Amino acid sequence: MRISPLSIPDVLLVTPQVHADDRGYFVEVWHYGKFRAAGLDARFVQDNQSGSQRGTLRGLHYQIRRPQGKLVRVVSGEIFDVAVDLRRTSPTFGRWVATTLTADDWQQLYVPPGFAHGFLVMSERAEVVYKCTDFYFPEHECTLLWNDPDVGIAWPLPAGATPRLSVKDQSGRRLAEAETYPCG
Repeated sequence: MRISPLSIPDVLLVTPQVHADDRGYFVEVWHYGKFRAAGLDARFVQDNQSGSQRGTLRGLHYQIRRPQGKLVRVVSGEIFDVAVDLRRTSPTFGRWVATTLTADDWQQLYVPPGFAHGFLVMSERAEVVYKCTDFYFPEHECTLLWNDPDVGIAWPLPAGATPRLSVKDQSGRRLAEAETYPCG
C-alpha cells in the first residue's frame, strides 16, 4: 500500500496493492496495522454507502462537534472527490483539494477531521463507500455551500450545468458565514 499526501498534506491518497490473475482479484482495503505503519492512524466506527446518478453533488458536509475523518472509496463508477480545510488556524484554511476516484483504480481518499467533504458523480451511476472516525450526529452536521466563490472549487461540470443537489446542499453556508474549527 502507498499513502501519499495531496497539496493539502493532511489529506491523503491511499493506493492499496491489488492482486489480480485470471480468476479475478483480491485487495485489502483496510488493515489497521498496515495503515498505522504507513502513517494513517485512524479508528473507524461507522461505514456508509451512497448510490447516486451522474451530475449528483453530495456535500460539502462536516460535523462541527464530533468531527469525522473519512476514508472514501468508489465501488462502482467515478467521482470527483473534494475536501475543504475548515481549521481556522491552519495555513491552508479555506483551501480545497480534489482527486478523481474510480472503482477501477482502487484508490481511496482520507479526509481528516476538520475538513468539509463532498463529491460530484462523473459516471452514469456511482456507489461510494466511506468509513468514519465518529458516528453521524445530525444535530452537529453543517454544510458548506458547494459553489462558494470564496472557496472557488473547480467542479468539472459542463458549462452552464447545475448539479443535482439535496435541499440541504442547496442551502449550505458560505465560508465567511460558516461555523469552522478553532484549531488546525
